[in-house]
Amino acid sequence: MSSPGHDSTTTRHRRSRHNPQLPLHDSSVTSKRSIKKGAIPRSSPNLAEVKKKGKMKKLSQAVEDDLIMGLQELDMNPEAKVLAGTGLVFDEQLNEFHCLWDDSFPECPERLHAIKEQLIQEGLLDRCVSFQARFAEKEELMLVHSPEFIDLMETTQHINEKELRVLADTYDSVYLHPNSYTCACLASGSVLQLVDAVLGAEIRNGMAIVRPPGHHAQRSLMDGYCMFNHVAIAARYAQKKHRIQRVLIVDWDVHHGQGTQFTFDQDPSVLYFSIHRYEQGRFWPHLKASNWSTTGFGQGQGYTINVPWNQVGMRDADYIAAFLHILLPVAFEFQPQLVLVAAGFDALQGDPKGEMAATPAGFAQLTHLLMGLAGGKLILSLEGGYNLRSLAEGVSASLHILLGDPCPMLESPGAPSPSAKASISCTLEALEPFWELLVKPAEISEEDNVEDRVQDNEEERPWEPPVLPVLTWPLLQARTGLVYDQRMMSHCNIWDSHHPETPQRILRIMCHLEELGLAGRCVTLPVRPATEVELLTCHSAEYVERLRATEKMKTRELHREGANFDSIYICPSTFSCAQLATGAACRLVEAVLSGEVLNGIAVVRPPGHHAEQDSACGFCFFNSVAVAARHAQAISGRAMRILIVDWDIHHGNGTQHIFEDDPSVLYVSLHRFDRGTFFPMGDEGASSQVGRAAGTGFTVNVAWNGPRVGDAEYLTAWHRLVLPIAYEFNPELVLVSAGFDAAQGDPLGGCQMSPEGYAHLTHLLMGLANGRIILILEGGYNLTSISESMAACTHTLLGDLPPQLALLRPPQSAAMASINETIQVHSRYWSSLRISKVEDKEGFSSSKSVTKKVPQPANPGLAKGMTMPKGKVLKAGMRKATSALSTRVSTPGQTKPEAANVALTQHQSSETDTRRTTSYKAPSGESVGEAPVHQATSEAATGRVALHPTTSEKAEGEAELIQTPQASCTEEQIPETSSVPRATALLSPSQLPVNPRALELTEETLETLEAHDLGEESLLGEAAGGQDEADLKLTQGFQDSVDQGILYAVTPLPWCPHLVAVRPTPAAGLDVTQPCEDCGTLQENWLCLSCYQVYCSRYVNAHMVRHHEASGHPLVLSFVDLSTWCYSCQAYVHHQDLLDVKNITHQKKFGEDMPYPH
Repeated sequence: MSSPGHDSTTTRHRRSRHNPQLPLHDSSVTSKRSIKKGAIPRSSPNLAEVKKKGKMKKLSQAVEDDLIMGLQELDMNPEAKVLAGTGLVFDEQLNEFHCLWDDSFPECPERLHAIKEQLIQEGLLDRCVSFQARFAEKEELMLVHSPEFIDLMETTQHINEKELRVLADTYDSVYLHPNSYTCACLASGSVLQLVDAVLGAEIRNGMAIVRPPGHHAQRSLMDGYCMFNHVAIAARYAQKKHRIQRVLIVDWDVHHGQGTQFTFDQDPSVLYFSIHRYEQGRFWPHLKASNWSTTGFGQGQGYTINVPWNQVGMRDADYIAAFLHILLPVAFEFQPQLVLVAAGFDALQGDPKGEMAATPAGFAQLTHLLMGLAGGKLILSLEGGYNLRSLAEGVSASLHILLGDPCPMLESPGAPSPSAKASISCTLEALEPFWELLVKPAEISEEDNVEDRVQDNEEERPWEPPVLPVLTWPLLQARTGLVYDQRMMSHCNIWDSHHPETPQRILRIMCHLEELGLAGRCVTLPVRPATEVELLTCHSAEYVERLRATEKMKTRELHREGANFDSIYICPSTFSCAQLATGAACRLVEAVLSGEVLNGIAVVRPPGHHAEQDSACGFCFFNSVAVAARHAQAISGRAMRILIVDWDIHHGNGTQHIFEDDPSVLYVSLHRFDRGTFFPMGDEGASSQVGRAAGTGFTVNVAWNGPRVGDAEYLTAWHRLVLPIAYEFNPELVLVSAGFDAAQGDPLGGCQMSPEGYAHLTHLLMGLANGRIILILEGGYNLTSISESMAACTHTLLGDLPPQLALLRPPQSAAMASINETIQVHSRYWSSLRISKVEDKEGFSSSKSVTKKVPQPANPGLAKGMTMPKGKVLKAGMRKATSALSTRVSTPGQTKPEAANVALTQHQSSETDTRRTTSYKAPSGESVGEAPVHQATSEAATGRVALHPTTSEKAEGEAELIQTPQASCTEEQIPETSSVPRATALLSPSQLPVNPRALELTEETLETLEAHDLGEESLLGEAAGGQDEADLKLTQGFQDSVDQGILYAVTPLPWCPHLVAVRPTPAAGLDVTQPCEDCGTLQENWLCLSCYQVYCSRYVNAHMVRHHEASGHPLVLSFVDLSTWCYSCQAYVHHQDLLDVKNITHQKKFGEDMPYPH
């Protein structure tokens, strides 16, 4: 990924970006009124001149024809495209197994009983299309599992309880019953039933309520209550039978689905996303492969996404933030044709294993977000969940959403926690090189965080099972209201029939809605004029009377009065039409708030968002959206929270001014700004405009500085900015100033939004405010574009799922700059925006190793979900876990040499870096025992920890997994079965191989490692210039190595992600003779490159080490040999960014510049 100081030649494993260079506009030479609304940029200074010169023409016939052809290909015909029905598999046969020797085992039949009772109580069973579970054939199971493993599982039908228990105890956290195999086959077959039905267009989505779960099961291994991996089998089945090319698997179970990950981690046709409890590896399944740094291997690099939670109590806001910032951008680029969800509900409040604080409403939100993908082809397969009430309500909530019910409001969503933001930031850093639409965390300065509305709580409180809120689902009489009145067409320009704000706009929209059958599916509401009281909530009495007076004016007076405003024409019917438009919006608000309808569209004109309190502007007279917002608050009798989203291509200056000091109304506008030269001109639409007084932070402007902005840019803004703020604000009503002049083909906007893009924006907003959302027409001046765009939004409001988008191009660099600028400005007001580049504090907090003892559980139900304590490194059997060697691995897509006490140049090809052990089979006679570290190890030794995948000796005793907490987001990665060069620091030179590439850890090496105490000191390596005992052992034999012609050299990293911590040298210069600031010694002093304080090395009094631990400053420079050490990377670093300070130090020490500065 792009980082400060990173070599520009670094290969990026992604499609090349396209960054169109946009022309710059000098706003200093353009006055606010020099360009009127309707003027085409770069061709004419104002609307009047455009009209006089006859340049306001329709698009050329060729362009119009191309646009119509493209829109026709969408085939918005509801009869042809709208699928209805949610499939449900719920079969009592799946309850015919349980743990014979432990009645308290958490994976039990009562789980499905509780779900069934909840679904019956809420009337959901009758609303679904019922499917019977079917038996998965062996050939289908073999799509993922080995024939030998399937045969072994089949034999469990015919063995007694004692034998079942013996076999179960050879796996981790499983039990076996004579019916386990049958039920597991039925569970897998159930998901396949839904795959056939969804991809065969019988239903639009589905849920399989099955047990046993499946996502831990591996190719030849039961694990974590799982026998067969249902979602993995379903993905392969969809690819084989239905020719599906791209499948997205989302795993929101609180445990990492390592079985699914290992199945697809080299496969770019399956995108795997998991969000799970990790706690630096202390939570089951205790795998480093569960961390954010694992992104896949070989061709599958970048297609494995892990978001690890490193503390308990994670809430809805944390999960939603991970979806918005990571999953949705990647998914929109990946464009899956099918979405499968490993739907565990053990992250819900009250679950004894998950200990999280998510709510059923939160899982409803996640389901809703996923329904916008793959044309709505979404299948949920039940995994975990062990609090019966939480499980039942979580399943019910997700099923409600699949059925098309509105999302319930979150009780107190807030912003993601600091721990969640750290995990999300790290995952973004790891994945950014692979995905064009994924944006690395922004650099947010500390001063931008001083005005938190909600303070981040850094303290980790003990987890307590909270009280689960009771969800209520509205009983809807109708879904979508429609307001339209043909009388609004009487407002027209009597001097210019070619004016873009033409009466035909609303007529064409309505005709198209009727052609598609959409108008008939809506509830048509009668339109009334806005009352005087309603208008006065946003406009002055003097202005209302001034506009009313135009009804009796003569033609010349009307022309003169219109000229008094900016870009305005007035006719005798203007006042009454503006009254009707505003009244129609108020009528729709009444219907939505009363429950008469869920949502609605207002096909009205004239538009309103430019209208000021006492002035008409930009075709607008009364601010319909603003009046509707105030009317909603008047109905509710309080300052209800209202979100106004303005996606018209012109900034809604009037709406902004009306609410700029009001914190009850959040105004978000995305518009062309062109550095102040696009209508309405000036700086009012700049990102720096944030509101004032109590409303500071509640005005959000995304200012595009050029044309051709389209779906990619708007969706990126939605994911990174609009929705994070909206969820934190938690509105009770959403109003959209729905101008469609950003649509492709619009003569004024010059942008490229598609009807499908507008549908997706609408769908994403529908997750807010209990689904209470109203779209009110503003601008849009290509009649075809506005008709198709409003139809697409209406489809979505009616519950039709948005169609798949065309392949999105990368967002324009100028647009990304606009989004980032707004994020930078508003990060001080909205905590949810601070997904910045941060240290992984949970991993950084301690340099001590984490010891995790994984015994063979007497009760397999206790192992899963168990958190292992921190502790010292203990001895184990003959083999140590690979992670005990404190390995460093390479960043995805890059090769960065690692400096250890002795660094061996080890160039591994991508084939070497890929796990090559999946075909390894355990020799006959090998026992099976402890929990797996990795799939290769799991399949080779069925859960026993091994150091090398090709070793076949039998391990004795219990192995203990040792994991060093991760230092920061820049942890690097290789497969855990790769050679470990850092381990050579513990060996004498005679034990080192002649060829570094041939490095293997032999039995002799293992004995050396076993005899060596892998304590904290040795894991620190060569911190700040000292040598530990291992180094001394190595250097004592160095002369022997020289005599043999073997030389070993330290190879510094050519780049380090912590280079951003290097600060400019002090103006006063450097003093290389300066003593340690703590003890005054002059021996082996080091210079901190962040604060430029001087301290002694580790093997004098270790004051530099203590300074690093206290300050977190990563990089230090040796006054002895000018080497630079990074504590966070545990490596020497040599980079261009360090040359200035090295050269200054060299000058002070030797009186001359460095001879070879490069």
